[in-house]
Amino acid sequence: MYKILIDSCGEFTKEMEADPVFEHVALQLQVGQWHQMDDATFDQAEFLKRVAECPACPKSACPSPEQYMKQFEGCDEVYIVTLSGNLSGSYNSAKTAVDMFYETNDTAKIHIFDSCSASIGETLIGLKIHELAEAGLSFEEVVVKAEEYKLSLNTYFVLDNLETLRKNGRLSSVKALVASTLNIKPVMGATDEGVIIQLGQKIGMKKALAKLAETVIVEKAQTPGRPLMISHCNAPDRAAYVKDILEKTGLFSSIGVLDTAGISSMYANDGGVIIAV
Repeated sequence: MYKILIDSCGEFTKEMEADPVFEHVALQLQVGQWHQMDDATFDQAEFLKRVAECPACPKSACPSPEQYMKQFEGCDEVYIVTLSGNLSGSYNSAKTAVDMFYETNDTAKIHIFDSCSASIGETLIGLKIHELAEAGLSFEEVVVKAEEYKLSLNTYFVLDNLETLRKNGRLSSVKALVASTLNIKPVMGATDEGVIIQLGQKIGMKKALAKLAETVIVEKAQTPGRPLMISHCNAPDRAAYVKDILEKTGLFSSIGVLDTAGISSMYANDGGVIIAV
């Protein structure tokens, strides 16, 4: 028996939700004095309302090692996918859980993937692991091929509001951000190590989204046939606009659209759009 554990920054498709192989490990959200687990009880509309009304920046707490360890029980093989270690302590918590587990149990095989991404970047890695495992590959083969896939994965995003990332120290590599009063929207991406970088900028959200799609098309034109996913925070029209541009190229084997879960909603903020491919 094997499991694919993905921390709750990674969204699940309906098929993943129905498959017992996939399990979420929940982070915790905090807005002022209000706390919420990022699990099935998360209400995005309520969360965004609380964020808008609270002067304090929302925060998150990574899963405890015990939360991860609980999911190891009864498994022969466990694959763990966490959001970028440069964004959260989730990877380190998973590593502590594995070390603690091996103190008393050395039969299960466990591998942790630092996604060097977030949101649907984690989703795509989880789906690739599932594809490889279901194809009958050994645990070791799945790890090697899924790690190779991870290295080829890129994440891009445009946000209406970068304040949560900035105030939580996640934009340290971006030396100068444009003034929001000018309605200039940065197009952002990440390094192979999962550090956020700025790729470009446009005046107005629609032009920024077009630039986002253009960047993806240019960078992935030499590797057609890959699955692509879009996640959005309360912005279905923006996601549909980007999807339409990308679909017309015929570059991608599939394009899925998901609404952001709790942690992704916290970082993306109301109106944010994320692409992973």
